[in-house]
Amino acid sequence: MVSRKVINASVSPKGSLETLSQREVQQLSEAGSGSIYKLFRQCALAILNTGAHVDNAKTILEAYESFEVRIHQQDRGVRLELLNAPADAFVDGEMIASTREMLFCALRDIVYTENELDSPRIDLESSQGITDYVFHLLRNARTLRPGVEPKIVVCWGGHSINTEEYKYTKKVGHELGLRSLDICTGCGPGVMKGPMKGATIAHAKQRISGGRYLGLTEPGIIAAEAPNPIVNELVILPDIEKRLEAFVRVGHGIIIFPGGAGTAEEFLYLLGILMHPDNQNLPFPVILTGPKHAAPYLQQLHDFVGATLGEVAQSRYQIIIDDPVQVAREMTLALKEVKQFRRERNDAFHFNWLLRIDEGFQRPFDPTHENMASLKLSRDLPPHELAANLRRAFSGIVAGNVKDKGIRLIEEHGPYEIHGDAAVMEPLDHLLQAFVAQHRMKLPGGAAYEPCYRVVT
Repeated sequence: MVSRKVINASVSPKGSLETLSQREVQQLSEAGSGSIYKLFRQCALAILNTGAHVDNAKTILEAYESFEVRIHQQDRGVRLELLNAPADAFVDGEMIASTREMLFCALRDIVYTENELDSPRIDLESSQGITDYVFHLLRNARTLRPGVEPKIVVCWGGHSINTEEYKYTKKVGHELGLRSLDICTGCGPGVMKGPMKGATIAHAKQRISGGRYLGLTEPGIIAAEAPNPIVNELVILPDIEKRLEAFVRVGHGIIIFPGGAGTAEEFLYLLGILMHPDNQNLPFPVILTGPKHAAPYLQQLHDFVGATLGEVAQSRYQIIIDDPVQVAREMTLALKEVKQFRRERNDAFHFNWLLRIDEGFQRPFDPTHENMASLKLSRDLPPHELAANLRRAFSGIVAGNVKDKGIRLIEEHGPYEIHGDAAVMEPLDHLLQAFVAQHRMKLPGGAAYEPCYRVVT
């Protein structure tokens, strides 16, 4: 990555976080808490790089080694002093409004997360306690809006997609927006941007001024995939597991577009939850879709699910090829069923409390070489447990591809090894080879992709 122009600036919040206590400022200062400062600096740098065509956290951090952010407490609130910040985040010396909003969203979430961990009401040792924690994080970010009918559609898919696939995601987003639906994504480029962009035009046509473009991310991902500028609500969850839980708790339906390892991780997480016996009758619409040329990819994903998790898992979603209107219509009809189901059971529209999520899907997975090699991948496991372990395997591949810590581990120790029964490893290897051949692992334009993993039977 070529180093770009930098700028020094002073920025104050507007509408998101006007004040911090002296203790909170101390926590964020480099001297007061090095780990918290490092985390905020990393997220801030990613946000200031919004629009950059790069998906390597290590590359971004190295390109702006001299970047600093200093937090100052003052009588009227908090102020950020930015030194050697990316100049593209500014216009005539003023920070772009969406960038400023997201910058202080990051500050809000990191401060709140750190302070909540010290709260006696937080119990991260139980499944219900973890769900409560996710709820508090989302409520603090003003994401939860009681009384609003179900209309948040989560869109998952790759950041590294071709032009035709990107245009298709915009068309689907446009059809969703025409039906007054809101969009939630992982907030980055590619599939995370396309549906939002399509929905903004549709909302304008329908004269909807309060359209929501919700981006959910976590520090390791945001550092590699900067938020796209359409996001008007950004929430940074502490880790990938809480981010995934936030998606399925606030979203009312999910559309999955073509993608790579990250998309497979999300899809397996979702299937593992939906296959739990307690969720058998809970309506949660899931649609796999893409343009005509992406049909083989969707079939490969469908075949992989059948080979590893079985027909029951395949029954939890439908596939629609090259028909944005039909995707939007099916989702709109399904959301009416979600609304009726929650109303009959007095469940909240804004947070899916009835969805059962086992602790195995909530506990953070650290993708070390030892942990990756010891994953149990066998058809002898209950399907929802196998889905959980497959999700962890893909989480490790994502880390090795784009996250700073994962990339450094691969540089130091070589590729991860993924072990398992041949009945699981062979379809897994076939799917991963297809991802590589279709350039779905990394953004195009850089060096040839070097796998960060090795499949071992």
